[in-house]
Amino acid sequence: MLKAELRYKEFIYRRPATTSRGTYTQKNVWFILLFDEDHPQVKGIGECSLFPGLSIDDREDFEPTLKEVVASINRGTFDFATPLLEFPSIQFALETAQKDLQANGTKLLFPSAFTRGEDFIRINGLIWMGDRHDMEKQIDQKLSQGFSCVKMKIGAIGFEDEFEVLTQLRKRYPATDLEIRLDANGAFSPAEAPEKLKRLSELTVHSIEQPIRQRQAEEMAKLCAKSPIPIALDEELLGIFSMKEKEQLLDEIRPQYIILKPGLLGGTKLSKEWIKAADQRSIGWWITSALETNIGLNAIAQWTYTLQKDMPHGLSTGALFENNIESPLTLQGERLFYSPERQWRLEGLREDGLKD
Repeated sequence: MLKAELRYKEFIYRRPATTSRGTYTQKNVWFILLFDEDHPQVKGIGECSLFPGLSIDDREDFEPTLKEVVASINRGTFDFATPLLEFPSIQFALETAQKDLQANGTKLLFPSAFTRGEDFIRINGLIWMGDRHDMEKQIDQKLSQGFSCVKMKIGAIGFEDEFEVLTQLRKRYPATDLEIRLDANGAFSPAEAPEKLKRLSELTVHSIEQPIRQRQAEEMAKLCAKSPIPIALDEELLGIFSMKEKEQLLDEIRPQYIILKPGLLGGTKLSKEWIKAADQRSIGWWITSALETNIGLNAIAQWTYTLQKDMPHGLSTGALFENNIESPLTLQGERLFYSPERQWRLEGLREDGLKD
């Protein structure tokens, strides 16, 4: 009979993670462990990728629901075949834990040349919001490490300062040498967005994620139709799970790209439905992690490699924590590798799965 356990740990960011939605210094993470009661030494683990202020399951009943899921599994009454659509982070954890258990707890969820250490995934360098000097310092660091694509979060320190940082960056590095992606996290109002997008287009920007807040479909559709910069939907995808609703959203807004975060969308299976709908409409896409620890990032990275997309993905967030779980995932500049000779170390997870 299948059994479950809950684990918990607080992960500390190396530097405050700042977006237009706020600043975070730590992340509270729950993990679900699955095992057969006849072979309790072999366990599969999955991470609940809950993002405060963004995840649709960031709500008061999250912890009670999580504990009830574990209790239901232990009673033998949980229905694994029915996705927990209202709690995508729990669904992501269950999907990952099941695959890990099937792999005898090896964390080899999607075996490939990547997991054999024979190939890598190209990623973008993430530039966090900060003051102008701080952002310039981050950019210089990423470029010195060999990144050819950077993703810059904007919308917190003032548009003019951010525009000047981008202007100086583009003067130093032409578009043939450096791809610039922007992520506004909904920082622009519908009224101001067209003019700001026009100015940003002078800098040969690859794309901009979520220029306005989600759930403004009519306004977003107008921007996508007229913007001189390709627009990528990110938060707009959250909370939409049926294939019909996914197709309706893409038909209504017609974005140039969509950004897929499996940890926030309910796992890889549900994310693949977005890919199918996007491909049918010639809409581009790439995969991004959402501040997962190495457990969640491992699942997303292994899956991403199987998709064989050439463009850089947003999978650099594993290096953000001071006390991340040790894993075979390693970064060499813009290349993410899986080094099989390196061991997983899961020490430090609270066994009761409860916060203090």
